[in-house]
Amino acid sequence: MSRVAAPRPSRGGPRAARTVPENWERLVRATLQREQLRNVGQVPGGRPSEGMAGGRALPPSLVSTNIDQILQAANEIEDEDPNVARILCEQAYTMAQNLDPSSEGRGVLQFKTGLMSVIKQKRARKDGASFDREHDIEYLWEFYKRFKRHRRVDDIQKEQERSRESGTYSTEIGARALEIKKVYATLKALLDVLEVLVGDSDTSELGRRIKEEVRKMGKSDATLRAELTPYNIVPVDAPSLTNAISFFPEIKAAISAIRYPSEFPRFSADLQVTHKKTLDMFDLLEFVFGFQKDNIRNQRENVILAFANAQAGLGLSSETEPKVDEKAISEVLRKVLDNYIKWCKYLGIRVAWNSLEALNKNRKIILISLYYLIWGEAANARFLPECICYIFHNMAKELDAILDSHEASSAKSCICSDGSVSYLEQVICPIYNIMKAEADRNNNGKAAHSAWRNYDDFNEFFWSPSCFELSWPLRKESPFLLKPNNRKRTGKTGFVEHRTFLHLYRSFHRLWIFLFLMFQVLAIIAFHDGHINLNSFKVVLSVGPAFFILLFIESCLDVLLMFGAYRTTRGFAISRLFIRFVLFGCSTAFLTYLYVNVLDERNKANSDSTYFRIYILVLGVYAAVRLTFATIVKIPACHSLSDLSDRWPFFQFFKWIYQERYFVGRGLFEKTSDFARYVFFWLIILACKFVFAYYLQIKPLVEPTRAIVDMTNLQYSWHDFVSKGNHNALTVLSLWAPIFAIYLMDIHIWYTLLSALVGGLLGALGRLGEIRSLDMFHKRFESFPEAFAKNLVSSQMKRDTQNRLPAQESNDTARDFAAKFSPFWNEIIKSLREEDYINNREMDLLSIPSNSGSWRLVQWPLFLLTSKIPLAIDLALDCKDTQDNLWNRISKDKYMAYAVKEVFYSSERILHYVFDGEGRWVEKLFRELNNSISEGSLVVTITLKKLQLVLSRLSALTGLLIRDETPELAAGASRAAQELYDVITHDLLTSNLREQFDTWQILARERNQGHFFSKISWPRDEEFTVQVKRLHLLLTVKDSAANIPKNLEARRRLQFFANSLFMDMPSSKPVSKMIPFCVFTPYYSETVLFSKSELKVENEDGISTLFYLQKIYPDEWENFLERIKSTADAVEDDDSLELRFWASYRGQTLARTVRGMMYYRRALVLQSYLEKRYRGEIEDGYSVSDYISTQGYELSPEARAQADIKFTYVVSCQIYGQQKQKGAPEAADILLLMQRNEALRIAFIHVEEKVAANGQVTKEFYSKLVKANDNGQDQEIYSVKLPGDPKLGEGKPENQNHAIIFTRGDAIQTIDMNQDNYLEEAMKMRNLLEEFHGNHGLRAPTILGVREHVFTGSVSSLAWFMSNQETSFVTLGQRVLAYPLKVRMHYGHPDVFDRIFHITRGGVSKASRVINISEDIYAGFNSTLRQGNITHHEYIQVGKGRDVGLNQIALFEGKVAGGNGEQVLSRDVYRLGQLFDFFRMLSFFFTTVGYYVCTMMTVLTIYIFLYGRVYLALSGLDSEISRKARISGNTALDAALNAQFLVQIGVFTAVPMIVGFILELGLMQAVFSFITMQFQLCAVFFTFSLGTRTHYFGRTILHGGAKYKATGRGFVVRHIKFAENYRLYSRSHFVKALEVALLLIVYISYGYTRNGASSFILLTISSWILVISWLFAPYIFNPSGFEWQKTVEDFDDWTAWLLYKGGVGIKGEYSWESWWDEEQSHIQTLRGRILETILSLRFFIFQYGIVYKLRLTGSDTSLAVYGFSWLVLFLMVLIFKVFTVSPKKTEIQLMMRFTQGVTAIALIAGLVLVVALTRLTIPDLFACALAVIPTGWLILSLTVTWRTFVKRLGLLDSLREIARLYDAGMGAVIFVPVAFLSWFPFVSTFQSRLLFNQAFSRGLEISLILAGNKANVQA
Repeated sequence: MSRVAAPRPSRGGPRAARTVPENWERLVRATLQREQLRNVGQVPGGRPSEGMAGGRALPPSLVSTNIDQILQAANEIEDEDPNVARILCEQAYTMAQNLDPSSEGRGVLQFKTGLMSVIKQKRARKDGASFDREHDIEYLWEFYKRFKRHRRVDDIQKEQERSRESGTYSTEIGARALEIKKVYATLKALLDVLEVLVGDSDTSELGRRIKEEVRKMGKSDATLRAELTPYNIVPVDAPSLTNAISFFPEIKAAISAIRYPSEFPRFSADLQVTHKKTLDMFDLLEFVFGFQKDNIRNQRENVILAFANAQAGLGLSSETEPKVDEKAISEVLRKVLDNYIKWCKYLGIRVAWNSLEALNKNRKIILISLYYLIWGEAANARFLPECICYIFHNMAKELDAILDSHEASSAKSCICSDGSVSYLEQVICPIYNIMKAEADRNNNGKAAHSAWRNYDDFNEFFWSPSCFELSWPLRKESPFLLKPNNRKRTGKTGFVEHRTFLHLYRSFHRLWIFLFLMFQVLAIIAFHDGHINLNSFKVVLSVGPAFFILLFIESCLDVLLMFGAYRTTRGFAISRLFIRFVLFGCSTAFLTYLYVNVLDERNKANSDSTYFRIYILVLGVYAAVRLTFATIVKIPACHSLSDLSDRWPFFQFFKWIYQERYFVGRGLFEKTSDFARYVFFWLIILACKFVFAYYLQIKPLVEPTRAIVDMTNLQYSWHDFVSKGNHNALTVLSLWAPIFAIYLMDIHIWYTLLSALVGGLLGALGRLGEIRSLDMFHKRFESFPEAFAKNLVSSQMKRDTQNRLPAQESNDTARDFAAKFSPFWNEIIKSLREEDYINNREMDLLSIPSNSGSWRLVQWPLFLLTSKIPLAIDLALDCKDTQDNLWNRISKDKYMAYAVKEVFYSSERILHYVFDGEGRWVEKLFRELNNSISEGSLVVTITLKKLQLVLSRLSALTGLLIRDETPELAAGASRAAQELYDVITHDLLTSNLREQFDTWQILARERNQGHFFSKISWPRDEEFTVQVKRLHLLLTVKDSAANIPKNLEARRRLQFFANSLFMDMPSSKPVSKMIPFCVFTPYYSETVLFSKSELKVENEDGISTLFYLQKIYPDEWENFLERIKSTADAVEDDDSLELRFWASYRGQTLARTVRGMMYYRRALVLQSYLEKRYRGEIEDGYSVSDYISTQGYELSPEARAQADIKFTYVVSCQIYGQQKQKGAPEAADILLLMQRNEALRIAFIHVEEKVAANGQVTKEFYSKLVKANDNGQDQEIYSVKLPGDPKLGEGKPENQNHAIIFTRGDAIQTIDMNQDNYLEEAMKMRNLLEEFHGNHGLRAPTILGVREHVFTGSVSSLAWFMSNQETSFVTLGQRVLAYPLKVRMHYGHPDVFDRIFHITRGGVSKASRVINISEDIYAGFNSTLRQGNITHHEYIQVGKGRDVGLNQIALFEGKVAGGNGEQVLSRDVYRLGQLFDFFRMLSFFFTTVGYYVCTMMTVLTIYIFLYGRVYLALSGLDSEISRKARISGNTALDAALNAQFLVQIGVFTAVPMIVGFILELGLMQAVFSFITMQFQLCAVFFTFSLGTRTHYFGRTILHGGAKYKATGRGFVVRHIKFAENYRLYSRSHFVKALEVALLLIVYISYGYTRNGASSFILLTISSWILVISWLFAPYIFNPSGFEWQKTVEDFDDWTAWLLYKGGVGIKGEYSWESWWDEEQSHIQTLRGRILETILSLRFFIFQYGIVYKLRLTGSDTSLAVYGFSWLVLFLMVLIFKVFTVSPKKTEIQLMMRFTQGVTAIALIAGLVLVVALTRLTIPDLFACALAVIPTGWLILSLTVTWRTFVKRLGLLDSLREIARLYDAGMGAVIFVPVAFLSWFPFVSTFQSRLLFNQAFSRGLEISLILAGNKANVQA
């Protein structure tokens, strides 16, 4: 982080070499200034473009040459000898010219032109003379010898040879690694040029010597190749002596394990000759199957690391030659081939080997290697894990046959037509081509899922033995490989994702059947007045036919929804469908027949109940059989019976009927104890739900229902069609429908309540929130070291420390714990300083001494001890009694006691040191003091009142000693020492001791000679300097450190870290034995690093990003300036990288994510370094019991190598190659990140265009991995060719898939690019990984859930709401999901996956287009279905950014809701819903798609309720029924009708958030936070979000259209224009809100309640809140939303958008017409149009009901009245058409204007006459508007739905104008209140306070941000 880096030695030229960041900045400035080499100069670490050639980015066609190396050599030696640099540049140009004379390659012409201009500059000397080019060879040869001699190349080679022979790592070579690599690279380039210049024909003496040198260096080429060959982690291809990894015994053992064994078949002679390295098993696999070389290299390293880590985990053998145990290899084999073995067992085939026991070690290794190579080159087929199993099965058989032969031969399956061998061409390409052909049919995600095969369809083909019809080699004419066309295509496999809501019933039919039947039972009991007797029991038994009817419906859906997969699905599965269909159909008919006869018997007086007995017998037998199979299949304790029962065909058949058998989803059961927990959880919920439903929902409606059914001759206000003779069925329906809707969804409310309580209890038991304030943090700091040592220090450090500490100190455990704790704690504090959360002073106060010297005293951080000494002095001054009493008072504050002890002992040590040679008086003084203390007579020995004076003199001395020594300071120190001595001897000590010092002859003599205090020993070593500084701070800092650290984020992090130390976590293993892991981040084109221009560009208010950040984070800005030792103006004016990084680390950028994830490596390096220190493997001059310094630990080669073995970080930057070719700034920034983080790897997709002879351009795709080399360029490590464009499905999972082959380790943490991490959390990663070995149920964990902290919630109220909502879910919510419910899935990042488990089962996400748009959660589905186990852990956290503006949040929630809509259709949800036991299925439903179903049901309940009330109001039945009910004394009806409103409140959904607040903030803070949120209108926000989720979820299931929405992750302070908000929310919120408002207005206008207005208010208030929230939330939460000037500008923009004509290419953001067309694009299918039409018909009720309520119509209820209203509506449309016509001809225009005028006059006159002459009133006119508006919207909805048909009728243009009028009217309804409120300035001020209250409470200057900075600038 520091701006100052260690300088590189100058190469002898006048220019000193620059550090990497400085070179980078200079290079970027050069490119921005358009210098000659601007297009190829974006290389960090190289020289500036104007003087060098080596920094150039080569054109793709020249990359394969060594031109780049030659130019880099020219860079390196330019300062040393420009003439040689010129020769090298000329040679590079010549090579480029020879390779591409006509410059046809992309970028070649620009490259050669730029290079020639550089050469021309180099050809002229500074004095104008030209170079002598005739003696270039001689000159270059002399320089070569001189260069070799000056760099001592021969000595280096000898040292390396000795290191190679001894097999030990040379620290000297390691320290010079970078220098040696550069020397070798330059040497090789010089030699290559010499060899070319001499040529083969040169026979001169010079030519002979050069050739001899070439041969000589060729013999030692292994050394050159080893140091220059690019590698990833382990230099396998050419072992490097400068990398300590090569010398690790486990690495040596793994490399040895894969060597080619003698028992394997021999290679042909020519192959053996061409190999320059030792053969290994991968060479055989490459030869046999034709795997790509880079795939071989990549997986060779992968396998080596797998074996090395497995062996390290077991412990290394003590043999001289390290070997990998067979146990380690067997463990790797078991993990890698576990899915393959299960696949073989499922299909009933034998594995590719005879038995696992018969496999020897070498066979196991080659099988592991074969699987990894198949997987590594499978490209998109990696999403088909069982396809990989099929390929492996056949290739392993081929390999087995080859291994049994004498000579290796190529596999027949991979031989191409031209005789070459290629696995990619022969195996993967055919599979890829058919997948691509199917993917092309999805029409960019718009086609129906049933129209094309997705990844799951392809993979499930291999779940059937019929997959072997593909044969081997692959049979190209197989139906599986049949490319689809319009007439013929292969159907889907096993499941069809038809777009329908019916999937909800099909997938979760057990839930709906249970709810329906329970409602039926409760209603029957209620209607029998709660009496249970034989009569009511017979009625209750009606659940039998109902149950079978519902089951029959489910079986019908199975048959219908499988349409499209019948031809390709297994015959057994199809048979099951039809058997179930027939079985349940017949059962339904039979049971219904029986029950009808039972009812007949019930009505007969003398019946013998025969049918009843038969009915009971049939039901009982079925229930017994069903219960038996449910018990066997679903209850964990009975699974042994289930396996036993498989022996009998009867049980097999019924189990098969009861539950389908798939390859996945088998064994979805948990331990009996876990099962009992979640069953008990749900029994409580169901009990509460049904008690509530019976007593408060169903029972109160019984009497009203009876009354309504019994009512006859009710008077309707309209013409009634359907209610005669059916006992007022519609009225009963309107009464019961909202109750039933609430009944279906309120189970989620009960779940929310109980899960909040259980989650809070589990959190409390897990010790969350124990340390939640600075006061708690201070009080418990003393216990941190012990807790840290217990959990975070490896057993190796504990054991070795105990063994090495001196015996007399072994009992000092507190100090031992502090010694272990201090280096880690100080590194954490250092990281906080680097991140600018604390300043230098706070860092000094927070740091803890090493506690590892000779002291036995525990030293604590100064922030605990500051101000304690002055307080202790005050106690001493007040002391009137004994020493013990004084000490007891001091000891009441334990940190005060520590401070007093430390000052006493520190003073003794420092004075001894300072007065070295003259310190005998110090010994005597402290001997006397110690004696007095031991005797309890200190208050007698010294004068306590003089302590303050002594300490002031002592602090004066230490104040001088902490500064650098100068003669003046030395003299001052002598005087200060003299004064200190005088004060001690004459003031502090009592008279008898004073006399002893005065009469001490030695002191008297030295004083007389003038030598006393003449020489002061200044502190020299680091430990003593720290001690002096610490003592000085203890004495001088008088203010309390109670608020240290001041920064809220620093406090939160330290508090959470401290709290986590006391939580339950596994012990950490040594780094060498820990589970290796990889972090994996997908990136597309988001911000990498803010550029200077991005930071300074101002928005419309004059606010720049930098200005915003300075005001939001003022303390961090000041800390930043202090760290870089600069001022604000200087930093802003300078082109500072540090400024860009500072800003980027406060945004959601890739730079922030990379910094956070690289903390893992930093933590591992520190941990490894300290462990090796304690084991004595690092020699730095200190013993274990000495002062422990971690300075420079980052440079320890061994620690870094150990960290690299255990940790890798791959960022998949999909389009990095394209960005680099375009010269995009993102590419330069990514390069910079690589340069600053040596362990960072970038994977990307490279596209090469090739022109065939016929001129056709083809594209080849490569998956590449790069790292930063020593020169700051990106260096290619691997390049694996792909079969084609990898993006066949969703972008993010495809991006992950192509790069996952470059990951390493046993675990992989998926991290999004808006995340962050912290060093203190990274230290706990070892503990988290050990959870994979922990006991978490029946199965080992496969995904470890990790807690997230949302770091974007600290400024605006919206961000705070979103943060709290998200935090509640990722903590309390997921805590309950994982335990006790056992249904936690993968909801995104940052979960840790079992890497081997998942890469062998399809990867860490799914990628099928649209259906898998929420790709992350499918990883959880897949893991669970494949018998995985997902846990959740809260002692570790990772930062997470969230959207902070309302529009961003809405887009995000829309994306998630749309993704859940697609999940409803998916096979994963169907199978989990079918295969989970009932109670686990409940948990799964209500925590995934069920949450959105219940959300939608909440909104639908309001609609159902209001439409029911409107029906009663317009029909006139509400007043009629209420009148009759009142007459009969039945008042329960009114209460029932008004009960709906209670459920609409929805406050229960906030309970988890409140419980989370209480748990982690404390009760008072929780109450305060919750009240604050209410004042900030959080209810409005959450209500608005309810509408967002409902709209996108419902629309996705109805019409599709779910897609990834880029929300943008920037800082939201800009004002969103009115038109932009309208476009975004018009259809999702505004239209629905106005519909609800219309319903409310109609209900209030025509409804009836006995209590009048008060009843209306109580009944509708929550609905009005919903209307207001949905209409105005976008403007309430819009910055400057009520500022008058903005409002005026918004109106102009709104009207311009509304009136602008659309056209081809005009986007919706510019024109209303284009937007109107875009908004309807989601309606694509006939089914969708029919559904939209049906839904739109609801608007008919308004006009139909209101026209009969007009005073004009009186009591007439004939249909003619309704027909006349349509004539009036048609007339209104004609009048509208007259006023909107605008003909082009002038004559017609005049005529139309005249006609419009006449029409207007006639219309006004007609209205006046009608009102005057008829019964039509003014209120009737408003009523007519209420009637016409919904009907008009109905017509517009039908127009949109049937657009093509309407267009053919020629009505589209006219109807579009009406639609424009409607949008203008809706906009006006919203805009007018906003404009009105904008008149009042205080409203804008209040809104700013409401939006940014969090910022105001922290003293921030939001007002400046909102007001803009332009005024300040102008002033």
